[in-house]
Amino acid sequence: MGEKKVIVYTTAACPYCVMVKRFLELEGIPYVEKRVDTDRDAAMEMIEKSGQMGVPVSDVGGEIIVGYDPVKIKKAWEDWTK
Repeated sequence: MGEKKVIVYTTAACPYCVMVKRFLELEGIPYVEKRVDTDRDAAMEMIEKSGQMGVPVSDVGGEIIVGYDPVKIKKAWEDWTK
């Protein structure tokens, strides 16, 4: 299996999306960004996983975290990468 990465669903106009990405970078947590404003498949994937349409949504090893919640993101990452 390859390197574990968080999936972050974002839009261009979302300040909280920027905050999530900055937090992941500062923590050294690898991530993949999926832009739901330009990628319909990513948008449908996000809605299927989270049940809603707001961003950001982070998928940390299958744990879905809606919004900017660095404490939850860090704990989910630590649990996933133990």
